[in-house]
Amino acid sequence: MRILISGIEDERFHRPLQLIANLFYEETELIYSSENDTDIKINFVLDIDFNEVKVEVTLQDHDGKNTTSNLQKELIQIDNEKEQWKQIKNTALSAYLTVLQDYTGIIQKWGILTGIRPTKLLHKKVQEGITKEAAHQELRENYLISDEKINLMQTIVDRQLAVVPDLYDLRNEVSIYIGIPFCPTKCAYCTFPAYAINGRQGSVDSFLGGLHYEMRKTGQWLKEKGIKITTVYYGGGTPTSITAEEMDMLYEEMYLSFPDVENIREITVEAGRPDTITPEKLLVLKKWNIDRISVNPQSYIQETLKAIGRHHTVEETVEKFHLARKMDMNNINMDLIIGLPGEGVEEFTHTLNETEKLMPESLTVHTLSFKRASEMTQNKQKYRVAGRAEVEKMMELAENWTEEHGYHPYYLYRQKNILGNLENVGYSLPNQDSIYNIIIMEEVQTIIGLGCGAASKFIHPKTGKIQQFSNPKDPKTYNESFEDYTKKKLDILEELFAADKALTE
Repeated sequence: MRILISGIEDERFHRPLQLIANLFYEETELIYSSENDTDIKINFVLDIDFNEVKVEVTLQDHDGKNTTSNLQKELIQIDNEKEQWKQIKNTALSAYLTVLQDYTGIIQKWGILTGIRPTKLLHKKVQEGITKEAAHQELRENYLISDEKINLMQTIVDRQLAVVPDLYDLRNEVSIYIGIPFCPTKCAYCTFPAYAINGRQGSVDSFLGGLHYEMRKTGQWLKEKGIKITTVYYGGGTPTSITAEEMDMLYEEMYLSFPDVENIREITVEAGRPDTITPEKLLVLKKWNIDRISVNPQSYIQETLKAIGRHHTVEETVEKFHLARKMDMNNINMDLIIGLPGEGVEEFTHTLNETEKLMPESLTVHTLSFKRASEMTQNKQKYRVAGRAEVEKMMELAENWTEEHGYHPYYLYRQKNILGNLENVGYSLPNQDSIYNIIIMEEVQTIIGLGCGAASKFIHPKTGKIQQFSNPKDPKTYNESFEDYTKKKLDILEELFAADKALTE
């Protein structure tokens, strides 16, 4: 779909206009110079003065049909150019979204939001002391979010504050993410650092040496500064791809290096690929008092697992779940994905029925996203997926099923190119919510990423300003430079917490 945009000169509009167009059409191309070879033309007329902004957006198609949207909003005077610009941008995008909705008949329940953390908006309103009613009204008017999604956001915010009452006071602590970049095979939808582990033992050994170094140096700094760790999360890849002996040494390093490990609120290890779970590895987890893991089926349809490159069987998922439970894994998460190739309502209903037989403590329901670098995106014709209406029906099934079985939504995030412009939602049984998932989604605390491909997110303890830093994604580069990357992260931490100390003195 080629769309000619006119009347917009400010290039800051280009990316949000593209993201919203992508909600309605696949393979969209926005053109800002006059061309005849376009499918539709959209013209903007912006009238901005001191007190208000007026926007008229007109869409014209090949048949000469015109669709128009007009919007007028008061400009709240703020001594902040960025916030002033946001008001103008949101007004223009709202008119743009409305004209596309009217023309296509497709309603976007998330309105103009294309970011991945909607609940952050509502948390901000809570911290500002705004009433729920006023906050909801702002979300409707400024972002065109539907009541259905606003209510979901409110439910999640309430849940998070009940689970972590000091959520807004965690900036003086940190969490740790430890990335293990190996998997048995790489899934077709995956863009995480994940390398097939077979034949890579040399790389694994070198990587683990670097990771232990990062853990020691980071732990030493945290001890010297008296900074507590709230949560530790082992992700990847698949952290249980390495051997039981290597896992044992890794957790021993954690206890030796990190401060006050016994009082860390939560330690999680993704054991997402059932084909990596063994009794020996579960014994290691138990030895180090780790009982929070994930065992991820994604689907209970064997043909689907084969199509997406997961080499375990449905039976193996069930078998390893029961093995983990038998060996005292008391908090098991399972991931399901809506919209996998070849799956519709019937297949997803079967997956929910199989999940009911296991009843994990938490369940994350993902909607398939076509990530740019994934094998699935590179070969879309090979992977045929359900249409928007059916994907929405599957999400509705998940919402109803979780409610009927006593699960509560406690975090959500969205991704670009997500089917149906929907969301990913984490559900849990009472008192089983993942604190780490809440912290990372709401960006309330610095998360230090250790390991290959691990991303750190440094959040200023006072201002909340976010600074990101990523380790190299491939093991070879990581192995050659982990000392340098460790030093750079510690320098950032030093500056961050020194600034906070100076502000409090």
